Amino acid sequence: MQYPLQLALVTGSTGWLGRRLVRLLAARDFDHDALRDLPSTLRLRCLALPGESTAELQAMGPNVEVVTGDLRNAADCARLVEGARGACLFHASGIIHPRRVKDFYEINVQGARNLLAAAEAAGVHRMVAVSSNSPMGCNPHPDHLFDESSPYHPYMGYGRSKMLMELAVKEAEARGNLETVIVRPPWFYGPDQPPRQTEFFSMIRRGKGPIVGSGNNLRSMGYVDNLCQGLMLAALTEKARGQIYWIADRRPYSMNEVIDTVERLLEEEFKLPVAHKRLRLPGVASEIAGLADRTLQSFGLYQTKIHVLSEMNKTIACSIGKAEKELGYNPKIALEEGMLRSIQWCLKQGIEI
Repeated sequence: MQYPLQLALVTGSTGWLGRRLVRLLAARDFDHDALRDLPSTLRLRCLALPGESTAELQAMGPNVEVVTGDLRNAADCARLVEGARGACLFHASGIIHPRRVKDFYEINVQGARNLLAAAEAAGVHRMVAVSSNSPMGCNPHPDHLFDESSPYHPYMGYGRSKMLMELAVKEAEARGNLETVIVRPPWFYGPDQPPRQTEFFSMIRRGKGPIVGSGNNLRSMGYVDNLCQGLMLAALTEKARGQIYWIADRRPYSMNEVIDTVERLLEEEFKLPVAHKRLRLPGVASEIAGLADRTLQSFGLYQTKIHVLSEMNKTIACSIGKAEKELGYNPKIALEEGMLRSIQWCLKQGIEI
């Protein structure tokens, strides 16, 4: 199944998923039988943007090296992979909520192309590219699940940029100089979360948890350590080469279930007062937001809250059957335990919910 992993390269190492992956790699702390014997000599090289704080990364262990650079600069990509023949590259960098639509294409697309070219030239063994559910858009009906054969139907600028990134990865695979695997995680949650996820918890506590329409629409979600397990299995499984995998929790959750679970944990497990209310909006609110979002993006503009509202009544759900069968993927943490750990992490960091 495995090849000897001696050097792992990680882009997006100061982001949510990338930082968590580096933390687990540095500690060799994956809850999966196939990932228990990572070598103690494993070296990690992380790409961080100029000006970003890297103290947390460097504190993760003596085997963690930080390279400062920007994916939009081909020379910076070349520095990241210098002397990395035989390494595995985890490409977890990307922009989700930019100031301008063109950032999607400069970072998610051209940045990936720069990285692929550098990795091929340096003799990197395999690249695991983190994509998204957005290239597939929204499910065509409520009981539908995306799988790896689902056609592209990208959701606005972000979805199109991730689709183009996937196509660039496939082109590199076809050239034959670099092994590649594409991983599609959905909305994820868990420790090391950014402020936007903590604000979601705060909204639920204040009685402003958003329910658009009935709240019965399903969302696949991924606990962050489950996702990191999937990334590692994609990196080390020989037959994963050239494949795409959806990586998420075992089943999707309704928006009602997500918000009810967080509310219950805040109150019962952490003894925090909650308002026991919801911010309920008709389903048409998401459709109006979608129209506004498309209009803004057609002018090159992007507004995060409008974009998020446009998705709130949509079903975005996937099957992980292929990853379970071919990778041995086994997501052990589900919504209840994952959200408990998320809230616990916030409180331990002194972050107010």
